[in-house]
Amino acid sequence: MESRFRRVQQSAPNAGRSLPGMPVEMEDPDGDGPPIGRKARYGAPGRPWWRPAGMFGRSLLACGILVVLTGVALALTAAHSFLVHDTRFRIAGTGNIQASGLGEVSRAEILPIFGEDIGRNIFFVPLSARRRQLEQIPWVQHATVMRLLPDQIRVTLVERRPVAFVRQGQQIGLVDASGVLLNMPIAMMAQHHYSFPVLTGIDAGDPLASRKARIDLYLRLMHDLDSTSQHYSEQISEIDLTDPEDARVRMPEQGTDILAHFGQDRFLERYQRYKAHIAEWRRQYPKLAAVDLRYDQQVVLQMAPGADANQVAANPVSAKPANAESAPPAKPAAAEHAAVKPTTTASAPKKDTAKVEAPKTPVRPLHASAPKPHTVSKTEKKHASTHASSARAKQNRAEMLAEKMRRERAARMKHATASKAKHKSAAKPHAAASAGHGR
Repeated sequence: MESRFRRVQQSAPNAGRSLPGMPVEMEDPDGDGPPIGRKARYGAPGRPWWRPAGMFGRSLLACGILVVLTGVALALTAAHSFLVHDTRFRIAGTGNIQASGLGEVSRAEILPIFGEDIGRNIFFVPLSARRRQLEQIPWVQHATVMRLLPDQIRVTLVERRPVAFVRQGQQIGLVDASGVLLNMPIAMMAQHHYSFPVLTGIDAGDPLASRKARIDLYLRLMHDLDSTSQHYSEQISEIDLTDPEDARVRMPEQGTDILAHFGQDRFLERYQRYKAHIAEWRRQYPKLAAVDLRYDQQVVLQMAPGADANQVAANPVSAKPANAESAPPAKPAAAEHAAVKPTTTASAPKKDTAKVEAPKTPVRPLHASAPKPHTVSKTEKKHASTHASSARAKQNRAEMLAEKMRRERAARMKHATASKAKHKSAAKPHAAASAGHGR
């Protein structure tokens, strides 16, 4: 009977977790212990090493962490002491300062900025402060300062590029696109062969933003005139930027200069209008001094002081202005301005009345106190004569430079005109030959 029960028990399937409907946890049949679950059956995982169970283990772990931190702190302190006190990291002299990008700025100008860094540890050199000091030099646009271990300082400069000449009183300097005024000896300007127009109306006492606005107006003017392949900007020698909203250009016309008001936009269109009608205007008004091109429907002509008013009335302009009804009546006896509408063709102008404005009469003070007499000593006379002679010498040098630049620009304009005429004359026989060949 017992052997038969054992055989039945061995042939019965294992009642385990694979049977459906079996609970994950089973109660102890005796009721003495907790329910038997998965963790109890296969064993719970051990505690991690960094979380010891006993107090001794925790104390030992804390001591180990403290030892490691102390070692790291000692290593950092030793490295800092080595870098700070070792003589290999000290700037011995000016030979340890490298400079690149030097053009108009000399090495002698940048070395005084690093004067207090000689003998200093290279890690204590304030690079940001040195960069700002370098950028205060007028010719420096951007500077970069770097450390080269163990004891070298490298300086890289980006210098400003001049875009025009600037006349300030009796002196002529340079200016860049940001409105920064640049000084350069006259002899060095001649060596660089700069070919820029001369700008007036830019003062060193003006804010930088004001100077930049005027330079932006000048750059727009030059860009518009060079937008075609004609390069009209080469025919401009002087520009007055006193008014930041009006570019007043002096145009050379047969031995005299005409002041043309171009405004602040549409420069190419106004320049072409000026060139198309200036010969006609000069033929009608020999005393023509200025041309205002800022209006769409009319052009205002200004005569030179002392011009004959009867001549303005006797030589009417090509067409009446668009606002002729509201224009003030003509006053030939004191006329200095005439408003005209430019013709669109080269035919003879139609006769009509001209808009004339009377000049403003200057107002002088009625009561002007006479200056008190002053006795001038011999020393003052000597100083005054010396100052006057030096001022005359500076003015002569500036005038010579301006005249030289004006002559160079006139020669280039003449050469360009001659080359264009030569190309046109050479192209005509070629076109005739090709036409004959086609026939």
